[in-house]
Amino acid sequence: MNRSYMKKLIICVCASFIVFGSIANAAIAPNDLETEVRNVMSLVRVDAIDREVVPVYVYPKQFVWGDCSWVDQVALAAGWEQKHLATVKIIAARESGCCPNRAGGDKVDKFCNITGVSEWNHRSDSGLMQLNGVHWLRSHKHYAGLFCKRHNICEQEPLLDAFTNLKMAKVLFDVVGWSAWQKQP
Repeated sequence: MNRSYMKKLIICVCASFIVFGSIANAAIAPNDLETEVRNVMSLVRVDAIDREVVPVYVYPKQFVWGDCSWVDQVALAAGWEQKHLATVKIIAARESGCCPNRAGGDKVDKFCNITGVSEWNHRSDSGLMQLNGVHWLRSHKHYAGLFCKRHNICEQEPLLDAFTNLKMAKVLFDVVGWSAWQKQP
């Protein structure tokens, strides 16, 4: 046998082991294959607000009060421009401590777990950017439920998701600028 034929034979044998080994492994462990498909699909996010595919962002495994390092990528996916990210992070830190699940007046521990309520007078403030109820309540006389009318977000709960909150904060910013947070860049 010549060397060229021998190399081709070795490559074919190796390829067969790889292909048939993968098929056998898939047959033996279908749950692993399903897990891998779910892992890949978790990198694709569909915006629940507008039903469009958005750039990938990843929430931290554990939110930590005062850690805003993750906010940039989520804000970019939500439509914020790079030039606004520093101000967005400052506001998120000031308003919620970068704890996205926080409603107005909530007390949180080091890991953003709600531990109680310190004030009851602004409970409609919502999430990361503490978006006020005037913007999501259908019946409010000011802004007439901006989020509710434009994106069908008429309750507080969806705004406790960081992406949704940042997306609606961008909607608000496009209408009134930084004045909603009494912060001028």
